[in-house]
Amino acid sequence: MLIKRPSDIRSSEITDKQLYLDRRQFIRAAGGTAVAAATGIGLFSGAEGLLEAAQPAPHGRKLENIQKSPLSVDEKLNKWEEITTYNNFYEFGVDKDAPSYLAKNLKTETWTVAVEGECARKASYHLEDILKGETLDERVYRHLFVMARSMVIAWVGFPLANFIKRCEPTSKARFVEFTTTLNPSQMVGQRQPFLEWPYVEGLRMDEAMHPLTILVVGLYGEVVPNQDGAPLRLAMPWKYGFKHIKSIVKIRFVEKQPLNTWQLQASNEYGFYANVKPTVDHPRWSQASERRIGEFFKRKTLMFNGYGDQVASLYAGMDLKKNY
Repeated sequence: MLIKRPSDIRSSEITDKQLYLDRRQFIRAAGGTAVAAATGIGLFSGAEGLLEAAQPAPHGRKLENIQKSPLSVDEKLNKWEEITTYNNFYEFGVDKDAPSYLAKNLKTETWTVAVEGECARKASYHLEDILKGETLDERVYRHLFVMARSMVIAWVGFPLANFIKRCEPTSKARFVEFTTTLNPSQMVGQRQPFLEWPYVEGLRMDEAMHPLTILVVGLYGEVVPNQDGAPLRLAMPWKYGFKHIKSIVKIRFVEKQPLNTWQLQASNEYGFYANVKPTVDHPRWSQASERRIGEFFKRKTLMFNGYGDQVASLYAGMDLKKNY
């Protein structure tokens, strides 16, 4: 199968969100379909999808008995409208606004997660079983995308470590591998070879067990919207956004380091760890400063995204330029 390299991905991938919206307004004004075909925009979405502007997710079901986490940062939150219209979710297209109108068809009822590999309790768990007995925390985390765009988001979830313990991994389980659902009929981006599908990510066991690593089921006190990774995703605030795998359907405990999707796609640019390291440039751009969505001025990018006091010990003695 032909796999596109990052250099082949459209310039929209490195374009500011407002320019995306301006471009779509131009398409509508010019008559839409013919212009879209000429520019190659939305090759997988169909003309009806091309003419829809980015729309924030409608507010959904409220989650109950949420407690505030002491691990939260005290910073101004991004707006719901920003968080639900600016998403890296290639399963719905490479444009940042594409998930806001293409993810609405994803069906998340009766969701199950298969647990496999080096553990005692292999099973297919319904989402309700995964949540059973868990206390949901609201975690206000900094969230940094590759290409130095950032947000501050109030996730709702619980420590991944809790679920790992319930699965009873064996002594051979050194890594945890995660897989996104494969459903091209609902995830229209999977009809195109932007990446090798399904999307796969992984963590070292100690990273997965860290208190900052959470399984997310909500956003701002509500069930997490489709475009933000419904119904179950990861959040690890010291790592770049592509590590935060969405719509998880499989968790596998393995002995060897798994090959994650972006390593497979471009190993010279994206490694296994994806820790935020502002002193080490990406091959095609600097990560020394970031621009928070909704702000004009840039700010200095912090080592480990500002979580160094909590996570730096995980990487003691490692060459963080080599282990990128």
